[in-house]
Amino acid sequence: MKVYDQVVELAKRRGFFWPSFSIYGGESGLYDYGPLGVLLRDNIVRIWKESYLADDAIFIDTPVMVPASVFRASGHLDKFADLATECSKCHNRQKLETVLEASGFHNIIKTVPEANEFLANNVVKCVVCGNRITSATEFKLMFRMPSQGSVGDLYLRPETAQGIFVNFKLLNNFYRNRLPMAVAQLGKGFRNEISPRQSLIRLKEFSQGEVEVFVDPQKKFWKDFTGTHRLNLLPRSGAPITAEVTSPEAFPLMSSNSMSYFIDKTASILRDVGINLESVRFRQVPLNDLAHYSSDTWDVEVRIDEDWVEVVGIADRNDLANHEKSSGETMSVKMEDRTITPSIIEPSYGIDRIFISVMIHSFRTRENGFKVLSLPESVAPYHAAVFPLVNKDGLDKLAESFFASLRKKDPYVVYDQSGSIGRRYARQDEIGTPYCITFDSQTLQDSTVT
Repeated sequence: MKVYDQVVELAKRRGFFWPSFSIYGGESGLYDYGPLGVLLRDNIVRIWKESYLADDAIFIDTPVMVPASVFRASGHLDKFADLATECSKCHNRQKLETVLEASGFHNIIKTVPEANEFLANNVVKCVVCGNRITSATEFKLMFRMPSQGSVGDLYLRPETAQGIFVNFKLLNNFYRNRLPMAVAQLGKGFRNEISPRQSLIRLKEFSQGEVEVFVDPQKKFWKDFTGTHRLNLLPRSGAPITAEVTSPEAFPLMSSNSMSYFIDKTASILRDVGINLESVRFRQVPLNDLAHYSSDTWDVEVRIDEDWVEVVGIADRNDLANHEKSSGETMSVKMEDRTITPSIIEPSYGIDRIFISVMIHSFRTRENGFKVLSLPESVAPYHAAVFPLVNKDGLDKLAESFFASLRKKDPYVVYDQSGSIGRRYARQDEIGTPYCITFDSQTLQDSTVT
């Protein structure tokens, strides 16, 4: 049984996450976070947020519903789509990329005519029934919301970034017209996925932590620094290397100082939340596979069983010029010697994918078959659990009194007096609690605990 499957089973049983609306049959691509999942996710977000606060980032919160004019300017209205296939026999719908890979092809195909020509000349089969796939269509990924407002139809945002870009003038004024400037936003994104699957890995509604770093386009400089991690780097050309981003062999691969800095920073954040960097790779996206808004992107991918899953994307963008042209509002900044329209380096974090990666990298099975999450203390839902060995001899009263005092100082503690002591330890091991404090017979003798 794959680790992924074991973690999904544990997550549902122990209250980390589960499918939404299950009493009505559920809906693919929608998941609820349970009581422990909320605590773990909030700790991951806290570490991400504190890391960027340490770099003087400012934070905003913008609506999830966005006028069509914004996405027309950004290019999403025309270009944010996937190529989809539908089996003529079983009517299963899949991304073209998925059925191509299942049939042994790894071609990058961008347009419907190109896809249909390839399908006519190659045998590509349905991943469900094996029937031949003969055609593809364009599938729009944004959810449209009819509206009676003055701006016309609205769309649920597929990224939080545009809410930052359209506020650039106000934000830069708040920041006293300085560059570079980092603006972060945590919030929900929505994508009408063709085939949402793998629980938190491919969702219709998901959480993002996006940072838009506005820099001088000529320099794209953030700050002087020295790389702190040896990272697995896969450039779009040449052999993979393992090196610090500021090393002589790695730095020439980076489009800018800012790109290299935020790659290294991202590695620190992933390490701090509990992801093993030996199982992380930084893959530079091929030019013909870049998003419509990007001139360079590094995808940060985590090993999950035999697969690599993207959890962060770090892109070089130029959205301000598009919004300036479309809105008529200037997005320029006066520097000492010239006026510029800033470029943007964007580290975009998929919170849900990071969440499940943390669980998978923390999961292990003991020889006795018991499941354990070895979560870092910084992200564990509970910091400690308090037990009386037995509910008699005054041990329960001592444990309850200690728990009440402890909780005043740290609310993230739990009290458990039901079941055998071994079962209680096992429950806490499964949810990643780093410390268990037991009041036993020795406590009555010398006031110590185990």
